[in-house]
Amino acid sequence: MLTGAGVGRGAGIGPVVRVSPAPVAPTDEQAPADREATAARATAAFDDVAAALRAQADGAEGAAVAVLQATAQMAQDRALRTKVLARIADGEPPVAALDAVVKTFVDMFTAAGGMLLERVTDLRSVRDRVAAHLLGVPVPGVPQLTGPAVVVAEDLAPADTAALDLRHVVAIVTEQGGTTSHTAIIAGQRSIPCVVRVTGALDLEPGTVVAVDAASGTVEVDPGPEVAEAFAERARLAAQLAEDTSAGATADGVPVGLLANIGTAADAERAAGTAVEGVGLFRTEVLFLERTTEPTREEQAAVYAEVLRSLGGRKVVVRTLDAGADKPLAFATQPDEENPALGVRGYRLVRTAPELLETQLAALADAQRETGIEPWVMAPMISTPDEARDFATSARAHGLTTVGVMVEVPAAALRAEAILAEVDFVSMGTNDLAQYVMASDRLRGELSDLISMWQPAVLDLVAATARAGQQAGKPAGVCGESAGDPVMAVVLVGLGVTSLSMSSGSVPAVRFAVSRHTQEQARAVAAAALGARSATEGRAAAVAALSPEVAALLGA
Repeated sequence: MLTGAGVGRGAGIGPVVRVSPAPVAPTDEQAPADREATAARATAAFDDVAAALRAQADGAEGAAVAVLQATAQMAQDRALRTKVLARIADGEPPVAALDAVVKTFVDMFTAAGGMLLERVTDLRSVRDRVAAHLLGVPVPGVPQLTGPAVVVAEDLAPADTAALDLRHVVAIVTEQGGTTSHTAIIAGQRSIPCVVRVTGALDLEPGTVVAVDAASGTVEVDPGPEVAEAFAERARLAAQLAEDTSAGATADGVPVGLLANIGTAADAERAAGTAVEGVGLFRTEVLFLERTTEPTREEQAAVYAEVLRSLGGRKVVVRTLDAGADKPLAFATQPDEENPALGVRGYRLVRTAPELLETQLAALADAQRETGIEPWVMAPMISTPDEARDFATSARAHGLTTVGVMVEVPAAALRAEAILAEVDFVSMGTNDLAQYVMASDRLRGELSDLISMWQPAVLDLVAATARAGQQAGKPAGVCGESAGDPVMAVVLVGLGVTSLSMSSGSVPAVRFAVSRHTQEQARAVAAAALGARSATEGRAAAVAALSPEVAALLGA
């Protein structure tokens, strides 16, 4: 039995399929005889990789779209190409030149830490794809699948995860990575059982049958028939829960909005066909990431209107542009930021490119007028009441009437009462909030215990924000990945959170868990988690306080 950190609650059994290794520069790689021709070949390789990633993005959905577009943009990065071509011009073999330049950027990103560290896996993925083109070998990654498979890798680039053939992928197991990485988020959104940080995963021989249980974070080798029976029963229960389309509420009738996270108009259309009460997080940066120029007001308005129409009048919470750090924009990224995660990102772009927000707000207002449907709008990375007031003033000047902000920065949680005096609602982004509270990079697997949403210090700030919402009589939701964990969902409701936004596939289990607890019982579960000394003890205490029916049926 191997153990790691699970993503989601899925489970599956199948044979191991190993990811193809990255191409290695030959030890006898020759210096280019024709340097100009070699440089042209390298340029073409970068172009081909970028085009392939863009094509993947066109057929992807949800968070995968933004990740693929960002990775394609990395393959087009001028600095990366220029440095590689310069080394080739000096007579260095092409793959060796590529390796040297990528190593320089990897070292730079690693030293910078924060969200830039998340791009290391993407950068190495670009390197591997370009190297394969230069060497004339197959692109590394998941081989073509012809039947059920458990994909096993040291780590899996988000671009590879997004390209997985869902007809055959039973589960994903990685030896590295983290539960809040882009790859993990995509796996969760696509309902692929995933366990990361599994020591010994690379020792699994191809073809070995394993049982992957994301709920328990385990990988069992050669499982017996009883494991398959248990997994089948869980699948039956999940299908049964999905038949419940009632509005989210506690057992004593306290409403809890159950909403979907989306990134594109296509996501909105898919979410509209599920039992959700609307959208709690529309990540609009997907419209911006692959472009070299800002989308026009008309282009943006057309997409926003399409999303509003798709939901048919249901609540749609639009997050304004959350760019910078791990989501750079060619037309707005700040050069030479030493720590982009603590730099000009999210709402802070008004300091350097205020026209981006003004155009976006105008486009949202245009969509509102065209459809007759009023969106909710919120700004990311708000740190002070003054920032909240300035954003609200700008949004309302455009005719947008329901205005809120994200609580991702500890300062915003601590001053939630003052911030709520300026806006109509708040929504907590728990991934970033945990990262900033615990000063821990999301991809540092060795710090996964610190980055956990179950950390009492993180829950303290969520509780403070929810309490401020109750006192102000204004909504305080959660749109981080933690909202999709049914045990955590009960805790959040007990803390006073009014809505939960997640991947659509997570809604049935969350609806079930919340509906089987009264508000008072949920408060008791939350109190148990808050009273713990550590993240591990906090979750265990919450599970022990759950309704026995919920704990048993969810396998908590």
